[in-house]
Amino acid sequence: MKSLDTRIYFITDSTPYSEDEFLGRVESALKGGVSLIQLREKERTTREYIALAQKVHELAKRFGVPLIIDDRIDVALAAKTEGVHLGQSDMPIKTAREILGDDFIIGATAKTVEQALEAYEQGADYLGVGAIYPTTTKVKTVLTSTEMLDSICKAVSIPVNAIGGLNKDNIDVLKGIGIKGVCAVSAIMKAPDPEKAVKELSQAVKDKLGL
Repeated sequence: MKSLDTRIYFITDSTPYSEDEFLGRVESALKGGVSLIQLREKERTTREYIALAQKVHELAKRFGVPLIIDDRIDVALAAKTEGVHLGQSDMPIKTAREILGDDFIIGATAKTVEQALEAYEQGADYLGVGAIYPTTTKVKTVLTSTEMLDSICKAVSIPVNAIGGLNKDNIDVLKGIGIKGVCAVSAIMKAPDPEKAVKELSQAVKDKLGL
C-alpha cells in the first residue's frame, strides 16, 4: 500500500477567479501545508484542463505535494500528475489501474460499504466519503451519515477521507471515526487568506480529531 498523507486534502474550485487569482490561491494553500491537492474542473475543455493542470502541477511540485486530477485519466496522463480521483460514474477503478499501473495514485468516491469494498478490491489507494454537510460547490451531492462513514472506515484498510462542507468549526462530528483526513473546498478556496485557513484547519484536525 502506498504511503499517502491525506490529512489535509485540498480540492480546488476555479470558477469564481481569474487564472492568476486561482493560481495565487492554490500557491497560498500550498504554503499553508496541504498534504494532497485535487484539481477539479467540470466545465473546461480538455485542452484547457490540461493547460491548467500543468500550471498547478508546477506549483504542487515545488511544495512536494502530489496532484490528483478529478475524473479525467487522459488529463492526468497528459499533465504527468501523480494521481486521479474517480467517481461512481467515471471509469471503473480496475480498468484505470490496468491503464495507469501500480505506481499511480487512484482515489475513489464511495457512499456505501459496498461501493467502498468494490473500490478497495479493484485497487483504489484511498476513498473520499460524503457529503457530510451540504456543500456550495457545483457538484451533485448526496449527504452521507457519520454512521455510514464509520462503517466504511471499518470495512477497508486504505485511507478514508471525509468530504462535504467541512471546516475548522464543524469537524467535531467526525471525532472517534477512523478517517485519515479531511477534504476541503470552500473552507480554503473562499477564505480571505487560504494559507491561514489551511493552518487553522490543520490545527483543528490535530486538536479535535487527533490526526
